[in-house]
Amino acid sequence: MAQKTAVLLDTDIGSDIDDALALSYLLKQPQCELAGVTTVSGDVQKRAALVEIVCHAAGRKDVPIHCGRRDVLAFGPGQPNVPQYDTVKDRPHRLDRPENTAVEFLRQAIRKRPGEIVLLSIGPFSNIAALFAVDPEIPKLCKSIVSMAGVFFAPGSREWNAICDPVSTSIVYATPRPQHLSVGLDVTEKCRMHASDLRPKFAREPLATVAKLAESWFEHSSDITFHDPLAAAMIFHPGLCEVRKGRVEVPVTGDPDKSGATVFTEGAGNDEVAATVSPDAFFEEFFSVCH
Repeated sequence: MAQKTAVLLDTDIGSDIDDALALSYLLKQPQCELAGVTTVSGDVQKRAALVEIVCHAAGRKDVPIHCGRRDVLAFGPGQPNVPQYDTVKDRPHRLDRPENTAVEFLRQAIRKRPGEIVLLSIGPFSNIAALFAVDPEIPKLCKSIVSMAGVFFAPGSREWNAICDPVSTSIVYATPRPQHLSVGLDVTEKCRMHASDLRPKFAREPLATVAKLAESWFEHSSDITFHDPLAAAMIFHPGLCEVRKGRVEVPVTGDPDKSGATVFTEGAGNDEVAATVSPDAFFEEFFSVCH
């Protein structure tokens, strides 16, 4: 049997629905060892509760769950609200986890298994920036880093994870990193499905539980874009996207209309960014795993 890939997931689950879909994929992906989940931004207790509920729906009570930072490092809107919590708050869960344990959990987990763990970030970078600041060797000890963040081929556009905590975003991309793949908004937006096509596919767990979360999402949107699941799938099937190599920079600015902008220069550098995607191949992968 092939050795599984260990993944640590940092997420702001409970705001956009795609975080819960990415978690479901990781829980069901037979090549994945989900080594832990950390929550970030806003009510991290409710976010951790949602992780717990989705994990339990998948029959998994073994996944470590840790609460991270509620606040941004310096300025930025953050991601304060967790609207999807109300849809499943009647299910058994905890709201008493110790807070601000995420960074130390990630640090110790990566140091105990150097070269083995993929760090997957699908929320604002508050936890990851703090992790890199307290232990700058961590990026070199990861097998790789994968993020759903940024916009790289649509000048003038910005992506929400990067905007939420722009100083954290800048810290992460300024830290020396041997291997960091960023899957940007301009690529993930191509992986979109309408509610009428999705509902029949959400019959089995953990997607049946995610379907309850999705109904609050469908109150203001008729479809779902699979931003975070695409980043997760790239860990196991890198051929889903064409990737280009170069350098990503995030200038720090106090202008709210410019903060969090990601600038990609192709050529020299260790950063990788997704440039194109095959939506059909992605959806075949996702639903073959989450069926």
